Amino acid sequence: MRQSITRAVRGWFEAEGFTEVETPALQVSPGLEVHLKAFETTLEHPEGGARRLYLHTSPEFAMKKLLVAGETRIFQLARTFRNGERSATHHPEFTMLEWYRAGETIDTLWRDCEDLLRAALKAAGRDRLRFAGAEVDPMPDFERLTVAEAFERHAGIDLLATAPNPMSPDAALLARAARRIGVVAQPNDSWEDIFFRVFLARIEPKLGFGVPTILTDYPASMAALARLKPGDPRVAERFELYVCGLELANGFGELTDATEQRRRFEADMARKEALYGVRYPIDDDFIAALAHGMPEAAGIALGFDRLVMLAGGAESIDDVLWAPVVS
Repeated sequence: MRQSITRAVRGWFEAEGFTEVETPALQVSPGLEVHLKAFETTLEHPEGGARRLYLHTSPEFAMKKLLVAGETRIFQLARTFRNGERSATHHPEFTMLEWYRAGETIDTLWRDCEDLLRAALKAAGRDRLRFAGAEVDPMPDFERLTVAEAFERHAGIDLLATAPNPMSPDAALLARAARRIGVVAQPNDSWEDIFFRVFLARIEPKLGFGVPTILTDYPASMAALARLKPGDPRVAERFELYVCGLELANGFGELTDATEQRRRFEADMARKEALYGVRYPIDDDFIAALAHGMPEAAGIALGFDRLVMLAGGAESIDDVLWAPVVS
């Protein structure tokens, strides 16, 4: 089934005019998401000397450099590595399906997701996506729900009211709102920490049932590598795709401002160091590429192993891997 879905995915991208690319797993910077842990190694030079490198947590930086170099539609089935992740839905080495469309918007990515899930299910010879006893039909239009709407619907919280300053939201305001629904924040929790306490307890378990859910308009402070939404700087052009309560993909209207990107990276690494005592280097070549001129683009990363799980009704990611990493 995995091989049938792989062929179907590659066929879909070829029909859409994409180029399949391959970028190195060894990178100067592994990816700078605060809570991700990378695998570190040392590159020894034949003539002496050594350099610290990392296995990437996403092929994003390298693929965006290709956009700067002139590619317009690219995809990759990338071997990706994240340390400290092992569960029924996480594996330290996994396959990420990542693609970018230059000159296009996240609305196009939403349609891509609909087409790809349907193509995968057809290749699997099934009529429903299944996980943890739930079934989802991807044939009707997917549900589109903003993060603020999800918090109001499932938790009764006006999320954006807790962020009067969008880039510096008020943890105390969100803590009080969370306490009213029985979610207790810890004394040192940030606004984002409390967000995820509520999200994981009340929101995520209700997403992607009946039909898949596209969760859009993440708060501006959680923009990561996404640009802010034109006309509403309180939120970012970021969305996630959910099926049966399981996160499947994370997409962005890509940030192209080099100065703003460096500022976000530095702020994220300062927070990482405060939380975990470690920080990863910024890829200066990536920042230079943005400064040189990255086109407006939309990009998304989808967990390919999870897609196969959903198509086959598997309960564990190990069931869809040829040879799981021995722990």
